[in-house]
Amino acid sequence: MTWLRNFNQLSANFSRQPSVKPTFTPPSLTRLLQFSTESQSPATVGNSANKYAGLGPTKGDEKPRVVVLGSGWAGCRLIKDIDTKIYDVVCVSPRNHMVFTPLLASTCVGTLEFRSVAEPIGRIQPAISREPGSYFFLSNCTRADFQNQEVHCQTVIDGVDTLNPWGFKISYDKLVIAAGAEASTFGIKGAKEHAIFLREVHHAQEIRRKLLLNLMLSDVPGVTDEEKRRLLHCVVVGGGPTGVEFSGELSDFIMKDVRQRYAHVKDYIRVTLVEANEILSSFDDRLRTYAIKQLTKSGVHLVRGIVKDVQPRKIILSDGTDIPYGLLVWSTGVGPSPFVKSLDIPKAPGGRIGINEWLQVPSVQDVFAIGDCSGFLESTGKPVLPALAQVAERQGKYLAKLLNRIGKAGGGHANAAKEMDFGAPFVYRHLGSMATVGRYKALVDLRKSKEEKGLSLAGFTSWFIWRSAYLTRVISWRNRFYVAINWLTTFVFGRDISRI
Repeated sequence: MTWLRNFNQLSANFSRQPSVKPTFTPPSLTRLLQFSTESQSPATVGNSANKYAGLGPTKGDEKPRVVVLGSGWAGCRLIKDIDTKIYDVVCVSPRNHMVFTPLLASTCVGTLEFRSVAEPIGRIQPAISREPGSYFFLSNCTRADFQNQEVHCQTVIDGVDTLNPWGFKISYDKLVIAAGAEASTFGIKGAKEHAIFLREVHHAQEIRRKLLLNLMLSDVPGVTDEEKRRLLHCVVVGGGPTGVEFSGELSDFIMKDVRQRYAHVKDYIRVTLVEANEILSSFDDRLRTYAIKQLTKSGVHLVRGIVKDVQPRKIILSDGTDIPYGLLVWSTGVGPSPFVKSLDIPKAPGGRIGINEWLQVPSVQDVFAIGDCSGFLESTGKPVLPALAQVAERQGKYLAKLLNRIGKAGGGHANAAKEMDFGAPFVYRHLGSMATVGRYKALVDLRKSKEEKGLSLAGFTSWFIWRSAYLTRVISWRNRFYVAINWLTTFVFGRDISRI
């Protein structure tokens, strides 16, 4: 265990009596010294992003390098299963952790703490922190040069004034694009400026802070009843699993916590769920009817309509209806990111990166794409898979096995696997869908597809299955312990309402 190794190492250090004080170079400095600075060309003079050499091509006697763009479900599953005795792994992502998205909605209202759903990359693949040729870079990939087999990256500094972002290059032997997707707004004016997208931990933090701020402001003298109703009106756009689960968590928060701790404004707070078609459209009809009944019973107002315009204090539907809001959460699906759109390679339907049956980008060598950013080319005859966590995870697991097999066969280095047989193609089998609707109720749909028949459950039993399944799917024992303790603490003492 980590604590036992640290204790043994500390004991060994105390037992030694060195006669000469050794010189010490910090590990961070050691890594930085491996990057040589390029001289700036006239074209880069005046550019705030200084350019650095980065990591050059690997040599024949070195381990081949796998570069993974992204730290989502697909990229992290691949990083976890890749054989680091065969490959050096370099992960490039604007976040240093993976988000366990099925439980993200629970963090918005204090059912879970944020650390419970965030798994650090260094814990998923320890070689990134220990091996000399493996790295994690907090950066965005800005361009992929497939001809020279390198990617161009730029550091992420989160607005720190003392630093300017700088660019660098990374050469790869195998490139895995797992850059995910971005929230889709369908071009609706004002959505990006005024809505919050529930996809990252910082989104959940923003929702929680704004929700609690509105609750406290509405209790201050001088606020009119009309303004209280607006401040405490939470509007969720999108009736998919994320929107329904957030609405259910929010209704639980209102019923069990707000009514006790904000008694003066308890009658003003309400939740509205806006959906253009049917909520939970991929679920069994019986389960959808049950979800509508439970949400309505919990106080969630269901509105069918299409959002036409988003303004700072209200949304406008296509029929002209105005819906004032104090908190607006947007959950209407995903689309390709600007980086994916910029890649000059064949695309699948929907603008995703086109891949073949082995998750390879067939138009370029040694490049693979997995997760929400990829989709089967029309020439394969396979449909584009849905943007689900289980799809991304299964693709990452398959590709890790494929790359390990290629590496063992001597095809790990660049252009060394051109004539190699990749074996069995990737086949996806749907394991089912789950969603909680609040009040200790959930839906479990185990059908392989919407057209097929299968087991579907609803109620408390489904809620128990939902919690048990996700508790076992959390990556590390550390986070499983966090989640279990958070659930127990919330059950006994209620949700934490501190605005930190």
